[in-house]
Amino acid sequence: MIKVSVMYPNTPGSTFDMAYYCSRHIPMVLRLVGPAIKSYSVEQGLGGPGPGLPAAYLAMAHFIFESVEAIQASFGPHTPAIEADVANYTNTQPTIQISEVKLSG
Repeated sequence: MIKVSVMYPNTPGSTFDMAYYCSRHIPMVLRLVGPAIKSYSVEQGLGGPGPGLPAAYLAMAHFIFESVEAIQASFGPHTPAIEADVANYTNTQPTIQISEVKLSG
């Protein structure tokens, strides 16, 4: 399985509208990309590695696909629409990573 992680850095002055992200953006992505997404999760950063330290990321979304080819075929045509919506919920640019899942519980 292949995981696409979209992570929104928690930098000074950064903002993130989690309500919009969960109620509008993620449903749009699921509708556009369709059944190629096998599972997904959305996380909100709460804290860092020690007491009182900020989270490294404001939010993260993780999408599971069967293959890199499935990502390219399903996400590729919709990338402009998905990217155009980012300004509606954050003023930061996400970091995107594609990983091969080696273990999962």
